[in-house]
Amino acid sequence: MGRAGHRTASTAAALAAAAALLLAGCTSGQPSSQEPGVGLSSPAPIASAPGDSPSADDGSAGDGAGGDGAGGDDTDDTPEPTASATETAAGPPFPANTRPDTAEPSGEGNTFLTVTDIRVAEHDRYDRVVFDLDGTGDGAPGWRVEYVDQASDDGSGQAVEVDGDAILRVSLSGTAMPADSGVEEFPGERVEPDDTDSVEEIVYRHWFEGYTTTFVGVEDDRRPFRVFLLEDPTRVVVDVQH
Repeated sequence: MGRAGHRTASTAAALAAAAALLLAGCTSGQPSSQEPGVGLSSPAPIASAPGDSPSADDGSAGDGAGGDGAGGDDTDDTPEPTASATETAAGPPFPANTRPDTAEPSGEGNTFLTVTDIRVAEHDRYDRVVFDLDGTGDGAPGWRVEYVDQASDDGSGQAVEVDGDAILRVSLSGTAMPADSGVEEFPGERVEPDDTDSVEEIVYRHWFEGYTTTFVGVEDDRRPFRVFLLEDPTRVVVDVQH
């Protein structure tokens, strides 16, 4: 074979080798650094562990207590107790009707609570009546609040005079006599507020067989109301819409 034949064979062998290398690069599964627009993939982001991200505390509570955020924020949005009914605590929305509102008591057998005071004040768009309770145990009172055609005492059924065009009956359950709660019961009978729009009069009827009944005289007609619990100290709040 002459020199031309040797050069042709060498050139063919070199081309075959180059083709083999190129084929190996395309089928190896690894992106070539020479290919435009292709780079090594980045590592996947590490997910945060539960509780690492803080959650917003909206301070809602129908029962009036603020929750702690998941990020360890111990801020408590529970309103500080005050000496008057002007305390501002956001309760549930006012219902669109005047149906009864009920809640069951807790701590039966080890909680004995007595109404120690009743406070009333006007707020923007509603009047607030606050029932302060004190006693022993870590349970909470229940209630049944509803409009009635006539006010009458439990047991005897004797009619009770209440000023107002509509009568809202507030019956607190899970309450006890002072001998069991260890605190003095609210000594008053009639509360006649001066600067309220919806509430005309409050008539307290004291404790009777596990229930404490109060009548709230409402002006004009049956108005929407809401009821909720506040704690530390224990209070039942009844708001009557204007």
